[in-house]
Amino acid sequence: MAIARSFRDLNVYRKARETAQEIFGLSREFPPEERYSLTDQIRRSSRAVKAMIAEAWGRRRYKAVFVNKLDEALGEATETQSWLDDARDAKYLSIEQFNTLDSNCISIGQMLSRMIDRADDFCKHLQRQIIEALRA
Repeated sequence: MAIARSFRDLNVYRKARETAQEIFGLSREFPPEERYSLTDQIRRSSRAVKAMIAEAWGRRRYKAVFVNKLDEALGEATETQSWLDDARDAKYLSIEQFNTLDSNCISIGQMLSRMIDRADDFCKHLQRQIIEALRA
């Protein structure tokens, strides 16, 4: 496995970005009366997942902050699943669309959980870079 040099190199970020884009596209078809409720909320939470991953990456100097931001991303992914339930219940999404997006959220959650469990691996790499830079 190659060392990630940027949050954009992380598979979980890529999957979260792809899922947010898919949700954005599908939510364009939601009724206008959902604009300020379901549409805004599902877009916000799905986009927040990738934003929190990026922020965690930038803050990995401190393991506790890194883990906290990943945990927030996990919470946003779960919130997105709740909004997906509402969209499915209202028949704004087909069962196939729902299943694909829900499966993506589950996968993202599993990847985030593994990153949290392996936080030392992500934070140690940055610490080595900092030490090397100070020595130069």
